[in-house]
Amino acid sequence: MKAQLKICGMRVPANIAEAIALQPAYMGFLMYPGSKRFIADLDAATIISIPADIKTTGVFVNEELEAVKKAIDLYHFKAVQLHGNESPDYCMELQGKAEVIKAFGIDETFDFSTLEAYADAVDYFLFDTQTPEHGGSGKAFNWHLLENYTLQKSYFLSGGIGLANAPGLLEIRDERFYAIDVNSRFEQSPGLKDIARLTEFKKLLGC
Repeated sequence: MKAQLKICGMRVPANIAEAIALQPAYMGFLMYPGSKRFIADLDAATIISIPADIKTTGVFVNEELEAVKKAIDLYHFKAVQLHGNESPDYCMELQGKAEVIKAFGIDETFDFSTLEAYADAVDYFLFDTQTPEHGGSGKAFNWHLLENYTLQKSYFLSGGIGLANAPGLLEIRDERFYAIDVNSRFEQSPGLKDIARLTEFKKLLGC
């Protein structure tokens, strides 16, 4: 199926401009100071000026709810991606302010019944590789584990996705598979994306 593309971990203005030309559906910005891709002092105007058809996405980890709301207003985020232990009530508080994407780290021990409480509180799930770093590990998880996912909520697929994964992504026939989230496998350094490799990936997938 044809999934949407999300390029995450952007922070260099010139690199952002190059990525815009690829017309991804989503572009992610790390608002978590513990990340190597934290946006730091990136000017809000750089994010605000991104064309409206690209959903700018603030990525947060266990941030205070009011701080997330302020960031949505400051950066005009169209979506928020929550990578911590945010509760269903927390997610519900953001409904109407931006799309809500709740990330979960997946491994062989993950209990998919955990997602049921979030079904009405989020717009999408994001399935990533379970790591202590809350994503950006460059490691993939076993996608066959998603056979245990029984809800109808659409999801983003993340976790170590690179050019080598393109054939496998094209084989996914799950109608709930909404978007591909790419990050570290397309980097020259943390926060700096390799546009040539992204262009090739996009062409291979037709996304």
